[in-house]
Amino acid sequence: MSELRMRGRTADPDSLSENKRSETDGVESGCNEGGKGDAQREEALKQAGRERFYTERGSIEASREREEAAGEDRLGLPGEAGGEGDGDRESIAGTPDVPPSTVDNTPQFLNKVVEGLNPRWKNWWIRGVLSLAMISGFFMVIYLGPTMLILVVMTIQIKCFQEIIDIGYRVYHSYELPWFRTLSWYFLICVNYFFYGETLAEYFGALVQREESLQFLVRYHRFISFTLYLAGFCMFVLSLVKKHYRLQFYMFAWTHVTLLIVVTQSHLVIQNLFEGMIWFIVPISIVICNDITAYLFGFFFGRTPLIKLSPKKTWEGFIGGFFGTLVCGFILAYLLAQFQYFVCPVEVNSKTNRFTADCEPSDIFVMQQYTFPFAVQNILTWKTVNLYPYQIHSVVLSTFASLIGPFGGFFASGFKRAFQIKDFADTIPGHGGIMDRFDCQYLMATFTHVYIASFIRGPNPSKVLQQLLVLQPEQQLSIFNTMRDRLRDRGILPPAAM
Repeated sequence: MSELRMRGRTADPDSLSENKRSETDGVESGCNEGGKGDAQREEALKQAGRERFYTERGSIEASREREEAAGEDRLGLPGEAGGEGDGDRESIAGTPDVPPSTVDNTPQFLNKVVEGLNPRWKNWWIRGVLSLAMISGFFMVIYLGPTMLILVVMTIQIKCFQEIIDIGYRVYHSYELPWFRTLSWYFLICVNYFFYGETLAEYFGALVQREESLQFLVRYHRFISFTLYLAGFCMFVLSLVKKHYRLQFYMFAWTHVTLLIVVTQSHLVIQNLFEGMIWFIVPISIVICNDITAYLFGFFFGRTPLIKLSPKKTWEGFIGGFFGTLVCGFILAYLLAQFQYFVCPVEVNSKTNRFTADCEPSDIFVMQQYTFPFAVQNILTWKTVNLYPYQIHSVVLSTFASLIGPFGGFFASGFKRAFQIKDFADTIPGHGGIMDRFDCQYLMATFTHVYIASFIRGPNPSKVLQQLLVLQPEQQLSIFNTMRDRLRDRGILPPAAM
């Protein structure tokens, strides 16, 4: 490039024409035995020299323009800051690696127990012991009730958000982008304020209306939420720095996609909880069951690779996990459907201000008798079976968890491969980060929420009553009169009842 620039600065059309002519004459002398060119040929050579000069000068100017544009928008990967070290540069399309973590946070007592085992069995025992510990903790949280479950979901959400944002920070921290981490956490607070405020207004409107200090926040909740987000948006625009525009917009998109994946879907987890703890416990449990059974079948019988994104996944583990999940979900649904505590929607008792689950169970949680098709009767030798309808729904949930749910894990594997990291973090020995354990849970939560809204949820009298109680007295009276007239017309109330 420097040679080309030198030539562009020192050459002129006439000298280039002379050089071209001497080269051409030399060639022609060998072919035509030294014949001389006429004036017309000499003029053509001069014209060719001029064209060559302007072509080279145009190439030089275009090259300079490309370099200047790249200097403004380049990602600033190692070796690009000063325009040197071309051999070490990474293209804009390339992705820098995240430094791998070398910390072994496995508890010392567990390391001593598995000492001497080969790495494959060592990892198996570490994963197994810590899986049992996490499952035990999950049951303990369930015992502590809905409030603790909500707090745990929020904690997991924040940790997953941190792990994904930290990957972006570790990749691009050398550029010292202004306000990147601050704005990321600010947007997390804004989105949580919006979602949890919506939940508070929807499920606990009557309770909130009794607190005058909260009435303003509930009434103008969406406007306040938008104002908070708008403030963060303006701060991002003000933080834009020349030469890092493209990178800053990458990080802006990174933060918002993370919010979409983590915060939105964790909000749906809590929405499922309010429909009844069974809609929270069963979906989460069958994903855990699928992870365990797929791992066990793959560990002992796996031979055939399933997908390149996750080389350790096998068809044997995938199929074994499917059948294991069906059995697990079916049995768990049967056990939980018997208890009112799990099947009733979670509500707030206005007298005690505490969460309660007290109701008349809906039809899907009442044992019913089903008749087998004639062909099945000949095979099984009995005609009917008693089931909770929810057990049939559990088969649908289990099928999704085992066939589609793993694609959440494959998506996470592709993300990690893009940045050449093994795990999102090293929070849980043998398992990786929190996000590594909940990559499939978020997809399952969304499906459960959509499934409830499409096939299960009906009018909720408690929610309707809460909405009525927040209306103005004249509005409540108007609704009362309308309902009275309707009930009289249908013969439910006698004419003299009122």
